[in-house]
Amino acid sequence: MARFITIVIDSFGVGAMDDVPRVRPQDSGANTCGHILARYPSLRLPTLEKLGLINALGYSPGVMQPAHSAAWGVAALAHEGGDTFMGHQEIMGTRPQAPLRMPFSQVIDEVEQALREAGFAPQRRGERLPLLWLNDAVAIGDNLEADAGQVFNITANLSVISFDKVVEIGRIVRRHVRVGRVIAFGGELASSQQLVDAVEEKDGRYVGVNAPRSGAYDKGFRVVHLGYGVDEQVQVPAKLHAVGVPTFLIGKVADIVANPQGKSWQNLVDSQQIFDITLQCVAENTPAFICVNIQETDLAGHAQDVARYADRLTLVDRNLAQLMALMTPDDCLVVMADHGNDPTIGHSHHTRENVPLLVYIPGLPGCELGQRNTLSDVGATVCDFFAASPPQHGASFLAALRQNAQGENHG
Repeated sequence: MARFITIVIDSFGVGAMDDVPRVRPQDSGANTCGHILARYPSLRLPTLEKLGLINALGYSPGVMQPAHSAAWGVAALAHEGGDTFMGHQEIMGTRPQAPLRMPFSQVIDEVEQALREAGFAPQRRGERLPLLWLNDAVAIGDNLEADAGQVFNITANLSVISFDKVVEIGRIVRRHVRVGRVIAFGGELASSQQLVDAVEEKDGRYVGVNAPRSGAYDKGFRVVHLGYGVDEQVQVPAKLHAVGVPTFLIGKVADIVANPQGKSWQNLVDSQQIFDITLQCVAENTPAFICVNIQETDLAGHAQDVARYADRLTLVDRNLAQLMALMTPDDCLVVMADHGNDPTIGHSHHTRENVPLLVYIPGLPGCELGQRNTLSDVGATVCDFFAASPPQHGASFLAALRQNAQGENHG
């Protein structure tokens, strides 16, 4: 009863990518894993050590050592920057496209016209830097929390407008812009004036709703992320559904990856709760692809809290040991990340880093999978594992694992 389990330790990078000095110089020298272990050299994560974390890191900053029996590699990001949303789309087999960066003011005319043609009556709020206001409940403008110009937000009062209607608005905006992401979301607010009162300008070029200050996250929060160039039909869940294999998504991955025919546990942050659900899914012994995101490490990175990050890694390590004890030789586990978020680098944003690729199959001998060019190699391997057609992007490493096992057995 084969299961393929992917645990994404959100932001747990193992060193800045080679292109960082050119494309993202603020991340030069970043190494999330290495700097955390250097800050806590006595920290031992025995399960991750066994899986080959130090092999992937390439050096030992503390007590942890390389594991000769590990199957491991390192994967580069094919998407620009370092982004959780696009990182997970890439894992699922999407070939990332290069989005544009721009303030919402640059496309407000086109978006406004598209909404009018769709039967809406958008109004402009603000003079020098206006945003769009719809149905006395929806604001459309720049995302003020992400890197400037990368994301547009549709922020809504779900006490006034249905979430389905908000998603409809979001899809219209998505069709007419080329930034990396459009996020359609909202919460049940006491008054839409809360959105108006939370409008802010940033850097003299960007205007939008300060989402945390608006209260949109506080009650009844719902969200959909719409990525540039993302087609769910070429991704792993759709490919597996075609051959009768379900996909289970747990944690933040469930909020950002389309999985209409599978099962998704959404709006989860607590790492132990996420692992409890994961362990239950594995214990049920149902053939499935199970993909899990552990978000609290990333939150610790944003907070530049090294101690909290180390604490969450300890929790991850302990639960990984329990998960591996439930596995059979027919199962496969991949532990990886989606980008970096070095809490010691001097800024609170994601860092563009290579990520570890740690593979465990009970009885599998150690091997090196080398430097992989994209996170999509995991998605391609998942499809190969279940004999499904490949996703849009990526090269499977399943044959390398099997050849190594056969060579070891023949030896």
